[in-house]
Amino acid sequence: MEESFLERLQKITKHCLTEESMSAHTTFRVGGPAEYYVSPKRSQAAEIISLCKSFGIPWLVIGNGSNLLVGDKGIRGLVMELGKEAAQIKVNGNKIKAEAGAMLSAVARHAADHGLTGMEFASGIPGTIGGAVVMNAGAYGGEMRHIVTKATVLTPEGIEKELSLTELNLGYRYSCVPKNHYIVLDTELELEHGDMEQIREEMAKLRNKRCEKQPLEYPSAGSTFKRPEGYFAGKLIQDAGLRGFRVGDAQISEKHCGFVINRGAASAADIRQLIHAVQDKIESQFGVRLETEVRFVGQF
Repeated sequence: MEESFLERLQKITKHCLTEESMSAHTTFRVGGPAEYYVSPKRSQAAEIISLCKSFGIPWLVIGNGSNLLVGDKGIRGLVMELGKEAAQIKVNGNKIKAEAGAMLSAVARHAADHGLTGMEFASGIPGTIGGAVVMNAGAYGGEMRHIVTKATVLTPEGIEKELSLTELNLGYRYSCVPKNHYIVLDTELELEHGDMEQIREEMAKLRNKRCEKQPLEYPSAGSTFKRPEGYFAGKLIQDAGLRGFRVGDAQISEKHCGFVINRGAASAADIRQLIHAVQDKIESQFGVRLETEVRFVGQF
């Protein structure tokens, strides 16, 4: 008897689940079930994608789920999380090579432990290295493009390919990765030698700043909207009188208007409705259409 997709999948990775709630894998803490959910090693990613293609199963690759809104009806097909099973970090001189699933906070700690400066800005971003490259994550004046030298990606044909910083084409919340349907497997960073205590002090200062300015006590996806040219999203939302605006348990944070938070029982539909309402209000009042940093995936 011919083996099923699930049987074949389980032979590749033991970290395989069915109908797994995505609320456990997104920082919004919402989202319906993934039909198949895997958290493989870096070396298993190509084989899993090949299997999906042979069975006609759609797939989605995620990191820490920190910029995703997954619909309440979930995701048909396979979700592959490049997470803790693909999170090796190696330091060589002033260079760090990190697999896609390594958390930015963990890589920043490794950098600090080796007296390497340049990554302090990313130490509090709740994402993975892979996700940070995909969207050129940034904070406090720093961006991934300032420290990335190259990345290894998996092409849609299942071939590993090394891309230079120039080829990655990193811009504001942009890279060439999504449009080419690449999967980031690992990344090399180049930092500078610095004073270990000063590096840790800077990380602590930024951590305190985050705690003071951002609603970290609630589930969210960080900054919900991209910065419109010539404006600040949070300021536009505040000026439109939308501070604290709610749809169900989804709310514009009263602490930072650029954040949409889940007060505890929000659905993905609540969050999406609130985001669209904010976009419509800002456009009608200021003539600016806010774009989301958050990606909407799955069935709503």
